[in-house]
Amino acid sequence: MDYKKHIAEKLSSCGIAEEEIEAAVVVPPDNKMGDYALPCFKFAKAMRKSPVAIAEELKGAFSCDDAISEVEAVNGYLNFKVNRNALVKETLEKIAEKGSEYGSSDMGAGKTICIDYSSVNIAKPFHIGHLSTTVIGGALYRIFKFLGYNAVGINHLGDYGTQFGKLIYAYKHWGSAEAVKEGGVKELTRLYVRYHKESENNPAMDDEARSYFKLIENGDEECVKLFNLFKEITLKEVEKIYDELDIKFDSYAGESFYNDKMQPVIDELTEKGLLVESEGAKIVDLEKYGMPPCIILRSDGASLYATRDLAAACYRKERYDFDKCLYVVAYQQNLHFRQIFKVLELMGKPWAKDLVHVAYGMVSLLDENGNQVAMSTRNGTVVLLEDVLKKCHEKCLEIIEQKNPDLEDKETVAKQVGTGAVIFGALSNSKIKDIAFSYSKILNFDGETGPYVQYTGARIKSVLRKGGALGGVIGKYEIKEVNEDEYQLVSLLSTFPDVVKAAAERLEPFFITRYAIDVASAFNKFYFDYKIVSEDENTTNFRLAISSASLTVLTSALTLLGIKIPERM
Repeated sequence: MDYKKHIAEKLSSCGIAEEEIEAAVVVPPDNKMGDYALPCFKFAKAMRKSPVAIAEELKGAFSCDDAISEVEAVNGYLNFKVNRNALVKETLEKIAEKGSEYGSSDMGAGKTICIDYSSVNIAKPFHIGHLSTTVIGGALYRIFKFLGYNAVGINHLGDYGTQFGKLIYAYKHWGSAEAVKEGGVKELTRLYVRYHKESENNPAMDDEARSYFKLIENGDEECVKLFNLFKEITLKEVEKIYDELDIKFDSYAGESFYNDKMQPVIDELTEKGLLVESEGAKIVDLEKYGMPPCIILRSDGASLYATRDLAAACYRKERYDFDKCLYVVAYQQNLHFRQIFKVLELMGKPWAKDLVHVAYGMVSLLDENGNQVAMSTRNGTVVLLEDVLKKCHEKCLEIIEQKNPDLEDKETVAKQVGTGAVIFGALSNSKIKDIAFSYSKILNFDGETGPYVQYTGARIKSVLRKGGALGGVIGKYEIKEVNEDEYQLVSLLSTFPDVVKAAAERLEPFFITRYAIDVASAFNKFYFDYKIVSEDENTTNFRLAISSASLTVLTSALTLLGIKIPERM
């Protein structure tokens, strides 16, 4: 039941709009104050009464029912207590009925949302700096699909630019097809690093590199073949990581895809008088909007990121007719996207308002001493995401060997937990916060971490196996007296649909991780305080139903994040 809506409907006859009441109802910080509360202060001006008088008046107009068992006016607040038995019964029945679909909805039916995320660079390593965009975008993709949207995942590949001319130069001078095919992206990175070291003393190399890139643009057979080889090798390697992180895409249209789609945008900017010349370059002047100019063409006629992003936005609107288009890109690109969105607005695109930059903080890795590890692709000092995942798997295996050496399929469990730890760690705070990864922190089985939540899930599976209810087959029970821990846990489970919706509206997967920790903590308190499988059949079945519902919700929450719960830990 939507209690806020129910309260609003029952009070709407008192002269306050139903929507206004529903928006005002809150959950008190202390449940001793009630399960829901309506602050009456905001109605004082319109009703020309004190909040205390309004609360008393509304109390007199409210009749308790099967949903709300008690209402109390306290210091300008109207506090409501729900019928606990009714809430528990309704929630457990609904979760049992809907299973993995519990919390989903059709609110996005008929709507398309494009999500641009990960956007790896061809011929460059998939490093830890790509982690946030990848897992935030992946989580949002799954969340929106869960809510009925047609979600379109787009990997806007970095496959355009002079760096490919540099790579061809390096390949021709120091590389070979055999070495590249055997060494993969690591070999391409080695060549790229060597190029930059050698070019410091030989600037003429840059001219030759630019000429190679020009040959790619002109369709030169040899250069295009090499470029496609670099692309194939990169995607083959990153796909392994995407599979491990449960990341999916519907489009790999990268920067080069828009080569033939930029000119119509340039023509339109010219026709509408937006494109002006400045020091030989072609720009859109944004000074009156408090921004530097958006450079469309350099003085040598070359396009820039902005040109391709404008073309990409126009293409995506035409191709997908999106209701929203999200760009999951680091906050350092705030200005870039403000410029792009403003230029599209000036071009008269009404859908420019539907473009959203989902900014996130930076990711860094701490060494064993707590110092930040420096990263530079040009110098070859990057922390590969593959290596981070591998190290987490190894450390998890060490922990399992210590705590549960007889565990079946230890390697698989270590992989699930290690990967889950990385994903959960990246999503454990608001997306805009910078993240400093510490292995000891994210792999802590007792902290607010992925392993803690996964371990709780495995514990619930163990409880259900003991009670013969792992498959969801639970005997009949009657809800008699619900204790505080049982109520708090089930009440929390009842809010899952609201949490998912809030995560989508605020574009914050962090809401799901926070919720998962809360559910895990509430279940563990329930588990330690009460015997679940006991001599009393009714009590056993009731508590098994609570456990089964907890597992269903916890599994769904982690699935939205891309995390699996092992059968045993």
